[in-house]
Parts: sequence; structure tokens; C-alpha cells
Amino acid sequence: MLRNSFFLLLTVVCFLFACFPVSGQTNGTYGAYSPYSIFGLGDLSREGTAYNKSMGGVGIAANNRRFLNIMNPASLSVRDSSSFMADFGVVQKNAIFRQNDIRSGNNTFNMYNFVISFPVYKSSALMVGITPFSDIGYDISLKQTDPDLIGNAGNSTYNTYGEGSVYQMFIGGGVTFWKRFSVGAEAIYYFGNLDKVYNYDFNDASYASLNSGYDLMVRGVTGKFGLQYQQPLGNDLALVFGATYRLQTKMGGRTVYYENKNTSEIVDTLIYDVRSNRDNNLKIAGELGVGVSIKQGERWSAEFDYIRSDWRNSGMDANDGYSVTGTTTFSSSVSQSFRAGFEIVPNRNDIRYYLRRCAYRVGAYYEQAYYKLDGNMVNSMGLTFGVTLPVFRWYNGLTIGIDVGQRGSLKTNMVRERYVSFVVGFNIFDIWFQKPRYN
Repeated sequence: MLRNSFFLLLTVVCFLFACFPVSGQTNGTYGAYSPYSIFGLGDLSREGTAYNKSMGGVGIAANNRRFLNIMNPASLSVRDSSSFMADFGVVQKNAIFRQNDIRSGNNTFNMYNFVISFPVYKSSALMVGITPFSDIGYDISLKQTDPDLIGNAGNSTYNTYGEGSVYQMFIGGGVTFWKRFSVGAEAIYYFGNLDKVYNYDFNDASYASLNSGYDLMVRGVTGKFGLQYQQPLGNDLALVFGATYRLQTKMGGRTVYYENKNTSEIVDTLIYDVRSNRDNNLKIAGELGVGVSIKQGERWSAEFDYIRSDWRNSGMDANDGYSVTGTTTFSSSVSQSFRAGFEIVPNRNDIRYYLRRCAYRVGAYYEQAYYKLDGNMVNSMGLTFGVTLPVFRWYNGLTIGIDVGQRGSLKTNMVRERYVSFVVGFNIFDIWFQKPRYN
């Protein structure tokens, strides 16, 4: 049994090295495509496994021993003894954008997490994993329409695009006291590269094209703390209260700004400027989350979470490469998230009807982004649906989730983004160091 788990884990790790950029550099859009990702660190990923994502993103007060919950390290110790757990998944997103009469669409595909967890001693456990923290992906082109400029220099095109991801690698642990109160902590390391490029091209070869942009290297170390308390109510009912707090941290790495003049024969470097992110006083904001859930054994559970993060002193507004100026202005703000989710399993032990052993989920969320556009909040809202299909034995399963939502609106010249995301998560569970009864 241990050998089978080892080979399965080895296969997953090899697959991950093929998908995640080892150096932290990115060669494409790994998780998001949206004009809103042009600001700051891009689109912040909604944390969690497929289990969390299919329940509206809740998990701060979840302590289901059948699923690995990475949103609160305090939940790690709620598990079967000697149990090994792993989770990894993929996400595919389809989006349609509209601004006034302009419409466009895009789709992306990405792996979003890989986590393993194992017990340490009695009511304590550890986890190690990697998951995206933010993604950048946009491509915007404009053709020159001024007849005077076209008459003097010919046709020209302005293009800007961005790509890259910031990942968070973490190691954490949790322990339970008195069978009701759990605490946990984790160390987080941020790493990744973001590229923002601006091109101004002339069709007339006698004019030099201009190429400029920012290479943003992001590094950082922080910590996250969590707690949970479970209060029995009788008849197998229980209330669970949870809270998490992630520390604010100064951002390491560097910002490189460059300008090149390109002709058909040479590339002339005009500017190449390297600055430290710490000298620029850039920060990754802290985050506070609270949640409450009610559950009846392992048959059903309902949860509500609230998450808040203050980015107003992050320095994103004041530093080139992260800020955006022009006809529209982005500014840092306070992000808030309201999430709710519900799960039910008709009968986990039904040996006759397979569908009764499946876990069914539904959720909803409302979020305010960590930035404003021309002083207007950029809000997101959506519904999630999901199911976990039991596979083989123990708690192994295949989780499938759907997220249908909208970001922004058509008011005040904003971009409305409507999207449908599909997530597939693989839940791996095994009992280690168990002696076989038969040879």
C-alpha cells in the first residue's frame, strides 16, 4: 500500500515539474486572461482546492477529514491517524469581454495547486504545497486613426501585452487540543516573474519602432496563522468557528525598465534601469479571514466566510511597472470577499447506488477587487457547483466543479467580463505504515 502511494506521488511530481516553471519565469498566460490584470500583481487567485472552489471558495471553518483543506492550517489535524493525503488539480476558464460595442473572448488552461499532507504525532499534521498567487494575461492593440499623423508617418500600431504568474510555496502544520480547539501556522514563499511590454510599430520602414516594458521579479516571505473551534450541539450536529491571518510583507526582487529603438537592421538600447522592490517600498498586503460552519457528521455542512485585505499602502500606485496611468486610472483599495457554500452526501455507505455516495456542492460569492478603476470598485459575483466522485477505496475521489460569474459592468466605461470556469481535482488518500493481514 505504501509502495503504491509512493509511485503515484512520484508520477504526480514528475508531471508538475513539466508544468510549473522551475525558475519562476513564465512563457505564457498560466492562469488568467483579463484586461483587469494589467494593474499591480495581476489577478489574485482564489485560494483552495477543487473542494473549496466548488463551494463558493469557503474553507476557513471547514474541517472535513475526507478532503485536504489548505485555506486554514488549523484544519490539518482533523484527519484519520496515519493517513496520507494529496491534492492536485487543473482549471479551464472561458471568458467573454465587452466594453461599449467592443467584444472579445479568450480561454486559458492551467494547473492550480499541488499539496501533500501527512500526520506527525497523534493530533498533529504537516502539509507542503505550491499554488498560484496571482496571474497576468492581457493583449491590447490600437491602430492610429489621426489623419495628420498617418499622412506624416504612415500607418502605425500601438500594442501592449502582459504575461506571467506569481506562485506561493508553503509548508504548514496544525495541532488539535482537547478534541475541539485546533491551531495552525504556515510559512509562505512568493516567487515569480511578470512581463509588461509596450510596442509602437510603424509600417514605414524609414521610421524606427519603439519597444519598452517592465520585467518584474517578485520575491517575498510571510507567515499565516489559523485557528478553529468545534462546538457539539447534539444529534451529531456541530458548529465550527474559524479564523486566519496572513502577515503583510515587504516585497523582494527587482523591477527592470527598458526602452529599445528598433530598425530593420539594429536594436538600440536607450534605457535599461534596475531598481530594488524593497527600495521602492513595495508590499504584499496582509489578509484577515473569519468563518462559521454548521455540519451534521459527514452527511452535510454549510459555511459562510468573510475575507478582507488592505492594499492601500502596498505601493502599487506609486511605482512604475505596477501602476497604470492614461485615459483610465487604477488605484489600490481594500479587497473584501463574502462566500457561502453547502455540501451534502446522501449516503456515504450505500453499496447499491453509486450516486448516493457522491458529495454534491453549491456555493456563491461576492468580491471587491484590491483596486479601483477611475474611483469605481471592480466587483465580482458568481455561483459554483460541484461533485466529488468516489474512486477505488478510502477517500480517493475525483472532484469536478463549475464557476459561473461576472466581473465589472458596462457602467462608467468599464469592461464587463463574464466567465465560466471548470475545475478538476484529484483527491488522493491512503493509510501509511499499515501491516497487511494476508500475504
